[in-house]
Amino acid sequence: MQITPTTLDSLVSLTKRRGFVFQTSSIYGGLANSYDYGPLGVELLRNIKNLWWQTFIHQREDMVGLDSQILLHPKTWVASGHTTAFNDPLVEDLVTQKRYRADHLIEEWQEKNNQTSETKPEEMNVAGMGSYIEKHKIPSPDGNPVSPPKVFNLLFETSIGAVSGEKSVVYLRGETAQGIFTNFTNIKNSTRIQLPFGVGQIGKSFRNEVTTGQFVFRTLEFEQAEIEYFFDPETEDWQKLFEDWKQAMWTFVTKTLGISEENLRWRRHTDTERSHYSKDTYDLDYKFPFGWKELWGVAYRTNYDLTQHQTHSGESLEAADAENTRRFIPHVIEPAVGINRLFMMVLAEHYWEDSEKSRTVLRLPAQLAPYTVAVFPLARNKPELIAAAKAIYKQLVMEVPTTWDDRSNIGKRYLYQDEAGTPYCVTVDYQTLEDNTVTIRNRDTTEQIRIASDQILKYLKKNS
Repeated sequence: MQITPTTLDSLVSLTKRRGFVFQTSSIYGGLANSYDYGPLGVELLRNIKNLWWQTFIHQREDMVGLDSQILLHPKTWVASGHTTAFNDPLVEDLVTQKRYRADHLIEEWQEKNNQTSETKPEEMNVAGMGSYIEKHKIPSPDGNPVSPPKVFNLLFETSIGAVSGEKSVVYLRGETAQGIFTNFTNIKNSTRIQLPFGVGQIGKSFRNEVTTGQFVFRTLEFEQAEIEYFFDPETEDWQKLFEDWKQAMWTFVTKTLGISEENLRWRRHTDTERSHYSKDTYDLDYKFPFGWKELWGVAYRTNYDLTQHQTHSGESLEAADAENTRRFIPHVIEPAVGINRLFMMVLAEHYWEDSEKSRTVLRLPAQLAPYTVAVFPLARNKPELIAAAKAIYKQLVMEVPTTWDDRSNIGKRYLYQDEAGTPYCVTVDYQTLEDNTVTIRNRDTTEQIRIASDQILKYLKKNS
């Protein structure tokens, strides 16, 4: 059981100290709302993505994958509604000219002043937010008055073309979903997959939004894992499919990622909050160090997107029923999650300050940990120990994620690997040279046992 609550400051400190996350361009003072994933962070991200792909693509016969481009034809975003309806309500500090999300200011003010029973910002339109801010005289984080909120489009606009004046406007994608919709017919015809079926994609998306210092929770550039699940509304019950996907999401988070159910909840979107394309939307929220926030959303998008793209492109995006007697535009259920939010949740959930042993531990499940095992020679200046440890390292690294560590003393190595989330440490000492046994230490309990070196892999696979 966690002894002390995880704070955002302690989490940020650990991720920088151990190479999970760095501020982007830190040598130049950093870039706001932008982060790089270091040597350990990139491994954790990769493990999360691999588990998502394995669970939702490889292990389901009704799913296939896609990798669409970041730059899509600009008409894509006109058809999808993003050029007109993909907005955030922003206010401006009248002294510093800094911009802030109006809904975030209201939410933070309500929490600070114990007004959480009042109307939530997600239930307000832009005019309502402005009235609320004016009524309660809600200031900016710097304590200054703010302007009335205005809508601000989140799409990043750029251009392609080499000659100034002859460039074409394009957008960095605000979501990966549209690449799936525009490829619907290509996927259906090339795979011969039958409805109902889904298409999954993991890729970068970009949103030009103002954030409020919540680390990697909300950034300009992020990685999404989205699924568009297509079905015939006359033969499939959308509400049953919707509940099936909610259960699949819940199971992945609790069972695969090891998240406690008490830190999770479902929240239904209000009519005001729900996206323009959605008939029903739920968020799976997680209790982050800064409060309950959206982790993973699932929306019933009806046939809005395919209809829009068919209308704007002039190309048919219809499907036929099983008897080929009826043609229709399929409906869609979309589970969409930010991989970066899963990453942050995993770190927050498994961060543990062990006051009894004066250590900080990332108790990551073995399938998530950047490394399953670390191999140490007891002494770094003894060639015979180095040779024996290297031989074990070379055997293990071919089978499981393995790291080598011969720095400083053995105690500091253990503490380092505890913070890195490494479940097991193998130490090669002088007894190893005599009987080919090693010491293997458990990260969470710190218990050590002695086993034969040729049994290490079997032990790791059995206990991971």
